[in-house]
Amino acid sequence: MISLNNINYKYTYILANTPYVKCALLYLLIMLLSVVTICGNLLVIISIIYFKQLHTPTNHLVLSLAVADLFVVFPFSIAFSLSSCLYYEHLFCKIRGSFDITLSTCSILNLCCISVDRYYAVCQPLTYRAKITHHVVVIMIIVSWGVSALIGIGVIIAGLNNGECEEKCLIDVLMANTIGPILSFYLPVIIMLCIYLKIFLVAQRQACSIQSTTCQSTKSGATVSKMERKATKTLATVMGIFLLCWTPFFLCTTVLPFTNNSVPIPVIETLNWLALSNSMLNPFIYAFFYSWFRAAFRMIMSGKIFKGDFANSKLH
Repeated sequence: MISLNNINYKYTYILANTPYVKCALLYLLIMLLSVVTICGNLLVIISIIYFKQLHTPTNHLVLSLAVADLFVVFPFSIAFSLSSCLYYEHLFCKIRGSFDITLSTCSILNLCCISVDRYYAVCQPLTYRAKITHHVVVIMIIVSWGVSALIGIGVIIAGLNNGECEEKCLIDVLMANTIGPILSFYLPVIIMLCIYLKIFLVAQRQACSIQSTTCQSTKSGATVSKMERKATKTLATVMGIFLLCWTPFFLCTTVLPFTNNSVPIPVIETLNWLALSNSMLNPFIYAFFYSWFRAAFRMIMSGKIFKGDFANSKLH
């Protein structure tokens, strides 16, 4: 039988004095990641809010994702990583963990909502506008943030209880290390994988249908083949980067407390920031691929929007 006390102690951060050079490099890396994350997500937020062409249900989900990704690096993750070079504050780290879990879960759930939106757009295009309305999107956003907050609060309460109890905290350990990750990561991942697989199969079937109803010229075949490759590449990029960033952290979080091995704090922090780096990449994946977002970014970065009213501009 696994001792819950051992689980608790092995999963507690063990901090030691860190050389000045390592701290300086950590400062530089975190600041660089934070600046890119903030700038990328701010561009998405400003673009969607300012340009009326981007006021669509899908982009409202992207806006919610960008807001979660913008704050996922503030303020507790940075402060903890930097203060870990100096000292360990138990309550501060618990609060930081709650914010991390809430915002990260919200980011993942927003990605899940976007996959649902894409499913209806590709698989049921005739009923898409009737089913995915602004009202429905608002409900999806509220549910994503609400569920994320509940998970974050639940995990932090379980963590605080672990520090006070002896042998009767199984439910708290399960909540912090099993139920939490299942609700925050594993379940949304399974949903997204199933949805994107369905989208890919439908897109491939549609491409085959187009090919069979058009003239069988070399040019037509090349165009359809290109469409299939692009769909495959896009879906592979979306899920590949997401899984690459988040899987190591959640596997470590789930498995570590039930093993006899301890993981040094630098490894834990590396996995944590690898996961958070997905928030930096999301603007590139979900926005930079689209020409109208690129046009909006150029207008914002050039300062053109400050020289007149371009809210109704046609973005290409």
